[in-house]
Amino acid sequence: MCRKTESGFVCVHNSCRSQIAEALGRELASDVFESYSAGTELKDHINPDAVRLMKQVYGIDIEQTQRSKLISDIPAPDVVVLMGCNVSCPNLAGQSTENWGLEDPSGQPDEVFLDTIRQIEEKVIQLKRKLS
Repeated sequence: MCRKTESGFVCVHNSCRSQIAEALGRELASDVFESYSAGTELKDHINPDAVRLMKQVYGIDIEQTQRSKLISDIPAPDVVVLMGCNVSCPNLAGQSTENWGLEDPSGQPDEVFLDTIRQIEEKVIQLKRKLS
């Protein structure tokens, strides 16, 4: 049996966009790749708007299934996805890297959050197709 590709969604605080991407990767693409999220710094909690809207839109409670993690806390990913926060990923040289260039919706109205979530969903589906 072949090992699944491991995808790491990387952001600064691992509290919003990368957590959403991990959850949607698990929900929509777990048959193709493993999803992990991590940050270069830790936040003490996942963004409450991200938690609320992921529950509302997808029925996924990311507070129950995920936690904030550092890059060193996840397996070395085959594919590194930078969420758009100009993060440099130490010790991940030579891996496939994408920058999704997403603005942080933290502190913005729900419409902005929902647009970001939809963009992440589309990009997760595109990544699934690319890796299939």
